[in-house]
Parts: sequence; C-alpha cells; structure tokens
Amino acid sequence: MAGKMSRKTWLIVILAIVIIAVGAAVGVALNRNSASPSDSTLSIITWNETSLTDLQGVPVVLNFWSIDCSWCRYQLPFLEAVAQQGEGELKVIAINMANSAAAIQKFFADYEPAMTIAVDKNREAFRDYCVAYNNTGQAIPFTLFVDSEGTIQDKRIGAFASEAQLWDTLNDVLGITVPQTS
Repeated sequence: MAGKMSRKTWLIVILAIVIIAVGAAVGVALNRNSASPSDSTLSIITWNETSLTDLQGVPVVLNFWSIDCSWCRYQLPFLEAVAQQGEGELKVIAINMANSAAAIQKFFADYEPAMTIAVDKNREAFRDYCVAYNNTGQAIPFTLFVDSEGTIQDKRIGAFASEAQLWDTLNDVLGITVPQTS
C-alpha cells in the first residue's frame, strides 16, 4: 500500500509541475504588455542570486548577450557607460545566455563591470522574454527597458549604434537623461 501511495504522490507532484509550467507559459503570453519581468532567478557572476522582482523601484535595462556575438560585444561598452553614469538612477543587467560563468569571467578578466553580469544557464528567462516580446528568431543582442514599477516599456532587437543612441532610448522610454557632470 505504501508503494502505491508514493506512486500516487509522485504522479500528483508531476501533474502539479506540468500545470505550473503550462500556467507560467500562458501567463507570459497573456500578460505580454502589462506583466512584470519574469521572476526567473539568475546566477550572478559574483555568486549572488537575485530575482528581477527584487529590483522594482528602480528602472532596469536587461540585455541578453553572448561572448560569441560580435554585435553584443560591440555594445557592451555602451551598457557599461550607462551603468557607470546612471548609478543609483537605474540598473543595467547584462544576461549572458550562452556561455559558462568561467568563460564570462575569463572574458572580463580583471575588469569588474559596474553593470550586473548574470548567467541564464538554461536560457529560460531568454526564451520567456523572446516569446512575450516577439523576438521569434531569438536574436541577440536583445534589450528590454523596464520601468520602476517593473513593467517592460520597450524592447530592442539588435545592437545600439552608439552610447548616445542608448541614452536617447532611455530618455524616450524611461525619461532618464545623461547625468550632467559638474
């Protein structure tokens, strides 16, 4: 009898997981324009973990990238400059969805970026955002602009041509301007 009970319990657990997974997929599709960012937990290179909902209250730039993507590497300095200049006013999170933590650490070597570097090991967050924000080809770089309420206001598929273009987008979408130096 105990063996049947554990099989029954096991089937209930599997069914619950399937229901949760289907519900999450449907929720992402239905809440495309008003949803808060996916609550996937991302591994941070510094070995901390964060949940994107923990960042509500501050605008966030989410950028999905890969070391192997030349356009991604091209725009990383723009994202880093925004992270440095906008410190305290916004958060920049560069989410690598293709490389290992070791490869990313080697890529940055001794440089410690101001932006948060995260790893989406199983590409779950990347896939969720691609489905929700019509990046059907799963192209990178893929950048999302999240307001302080946690709502994605805009997306960009492809690289920014310049740091100025990124600042212009931040101003247009989130009302954030280049900080003035004294």
